[in-house]
Amino acid sequence: MPAPETAAPAGDGPAIILVDPQMGENIGMVARAMWNCGLDDLRLVRPRDGWPNPRAMSAASGATPVLDKVRLFETTAEAVADLRRIYATTARDRHMTKGVVTPRRAAEEMQAAARRGARAGVIFGKEAWGLNNDDVTLADAVLMVPLNPEFTSLNLAQAVLLVGYEWYQMAAGKPGHGLTVPGKTRLATKEELIGFFEHLEDELDDCGFLHVKEKRPTMVRNIRNLFQRAQLTEQEIRTLRGIVAGLAGRGMRRKSD
Repeated sequence: MPAPETAAPAGDGPAIILVDPQMGENIGMVARAMWNCGLDDLRLVRPRDGWPNPRAMSAASGATPVLDKVRLFETTAEAVADLRRIYATTARDRHMTKGVVTPRRAAEEMQAAARRGARAGVIFGKEAWGLNNDDVTLADAVLMVPLNPEFTSLNLAQAVLLVGYEWYQMAAGKPGHGLTVPGKTRLATKEELIGFFEHLEDELDDCGFLHVKEKRPTMVRNIRNLFQRAQLTEQEIRTLRGIVAGLAGRGMRRKSD
């Protein structure tokens, strides 16, 4: 079925983040899939062949509104810093305590978040083997497509189109459900959340809690996942950072005594 000549952006749609994309053609086909669904916020983390890429331009088949706005980042954390809800796409179990949602459920949640003024994003990994566990840890939930369990392989553009299609359908009027944050606060951005993580982890290193080198990466991911599930507000982040600072100061006073 041919795509329409133009596509109106579907409201405050989710950002699409490609981590370590390899072929320019794949990036172009992702842009095409996005614009089919009215999405135009494409973020690239360390594209192998650099940017701009003429092969991406050719494969996009006219999805120039997406390509013209592409932004480049050195790390996934920087790419999601301004967002407040993140989904990590994967086709395999990561053995993390995270909610798992389908593209349709994710679209409902992202629509609800958008109504609260909270931008969402979906992270996609490298074509060959997907996201690493540290990138998955940044997410609030894992997004998995229910497919034939004997063959779940999708290329990047197919995966993005599935997510974008569900978003576009929800934007057409289907109701969503999500968390309501009362009062004057708001959901924390990923930049604020990562700042808290780094603050906490620095203090845990100083006090010796993370002293076992071999176990540290897993322990850090578990701690981050714990707080990700809480859907913390900006006020709660400030409170938690104050608690960490207070406890660290108390420990220093005890040492001086």
